[in-house]
Amino acid sequence: MSHPEYQYLNLLQDILDNGSNKKIFFTPEVLQQYKDRGVEPPYIRSVFGRQIRFDLSKGFPLLTTKKVFIRGIIEELLWFLKGDSNIKYLVDRDVHIWDEWAYKKYHKYCLENHSEKDMSQKEFIAKLKKLSANDEFVKKWGDLITIYGRMWRRWPASDGREIDQLGWVIQGLKDKPYRKSYVVSAWNPDFIYAMASEKNKNEVPPFCHTTYQFAVTNGNKLNLGLYQRSADVFLGVPFNIASYALLLMMVAQVVGLEVGDFVHTFGDVHIYSNHIEQVKEQLSRKPRPFPTMKLNFEIKNIDDFEYEDFILKNYNPYPILKAEIANVGGF
Repeated sequence: MSHPEYQYLNLLQDILDNGSNKKIFFTPEVLQQYKDRGVEPPYIRSVFGRQIRFDLSKGFPLLTTKKVFIRGIIEELLWFLKGDSNIKYLVDRDVHIWDEWAYKKYHKYCLENHSEKDMSQKEFIAKLKKLSANDEFVKKWGDLITIYGRMWRRWPASDGREIDQLGWVIQGLKDKPYRKSYVVSAWNPDFIYAMASEKNKNEVPPFCHTTYQFAVTNGNKLNLGLYQRSADVFLGVPFNIASYALLLMMVAQVVGLEVGDFVHTFGDVHIYSNHIEQVKEQLSRKPRPFPTMKLNFEIKNIDDFEYEDFILKNYNPYPILKAEIANVGGF
């Protein structure tokens, strides 16, 4: 039971054993989609307030009890670090993590305006990929407006500035590594549900991983703590663990510190009802050794990383376990 992946597996079992069932908020358009398919909307089984941690000196925490889409994790993180909010970057690289959220906005507009230009999600994404990034359709409908990268790198300040929170943290870690204020927040009320201003309303749900903090311990160990208010533990959390572990490695390299622990704290952590059978299958599997992740040591600026600068070695997972993502959120 000493393998660190058991922390994740034990969390799955904890939810099955001790969780309570709760309804999910779905917009009318999404509920209609379930109705059209003749499928009952899922519910969640959840617990509140849990924590796991990984010492990155003991391997890269990419789950082995099912295959995890590491290319998607890397490309999504690079997209965040660009401060980009348009899914065009991901679509061009055949990473479709955020497709539904952009399409939902377009589809809702077409329904409300009885537009004959409505199309399927597959057709919508194909159009985004075909057009240039400067095309008006791409700029309008591919833009999620409120997304992690924008808040990390281009937080909209009240005086009109855009604040590079992560850039400030990185410079601070170089100059005064022992300060306790190296926090990056994605939780901006002006973009969230009823609190949002009219121009900022969108179909993307409120940020799940809301805040993270860097802290130096033991002289030169850089640690990263994430608070995640809402966690889809089967589909989302494996991505989140690997993504923030990778972010910790990247920041440690550019500020010249050793990698320490990634500490993952959860608020509402849950399993969707249509994921339970896959969860039980995953719980029957015994973890294998974690892989290692190597970064291009020549990169010294957070903005200079490219996909080719990451090399994953000795990853030997069990087969992938597929499950449907629930398209929640929106106004």
